Amino acid sequence: MFERIGQPIDGVHLLKPTEFVDNRGDFVKTFHKTSFYNLGLNFEPVEEFFSTSRKNVIRGFHFQLPPDAHDKLVYCIKGKVLDVVLDLRKGSDTYGKAIGVELSAQNKYLLYIPVGFGHGFLSLEDESVMVYKTSTVHSPKNDFGIKWNSVDFDWGNIDPIVSKRDDSFITFSNFKSPFN
Repeated sequence: MFERIGQPIDGVHLLKPTEFVDNRGDFVKTFHKTSFYNLGLNFEPVEEFFSTSRKNVIRGFHFQLPPDAHDKLVYCIKGKVLDVVLDLRKGSDTYGKAIGVELSAQNKYLLYIPVGFGHGFLSLEDESVMVYKTSTVHSPKNDFGIKWNSVDFDWGNIDPIVSKRDDSFITFSNFKSPFN
């Protein structure tokens, strides 16, 4: 039902769902508890969001602090994004490393992001729509972020559109991680 595509950071999983196509269009299952469990992903979403972004919008890096930290499952249902995760687990061999994968309506990839990672993306097309499923309810008091350009990641040669909120986040070097 889901094919796992290896990633260079332990815990992050890129998934290719089975796609059913006929003369009407396509049908894609984005979550199945037993299939996820069989892949070693104990993920039970409790909330879902979506965002629409213009080309060159950067959102992130976003995450929630304990005790409201959550796993995320993200995917793009319209357009295309460069989705980026940042390892915030201070005990990890890849602490501070960011990786990016392309998520699009065309490739239909799903990205599973466990607790201990910051998440952000660059919209590569106008009207890109991202869906987020999370394992905890949004907690405004524990909603946090790291400034998008304070990590070693090449976002490309762009003039980004960034919210005041995202631009005001602390830098990675000033972040004291609560994640192991």
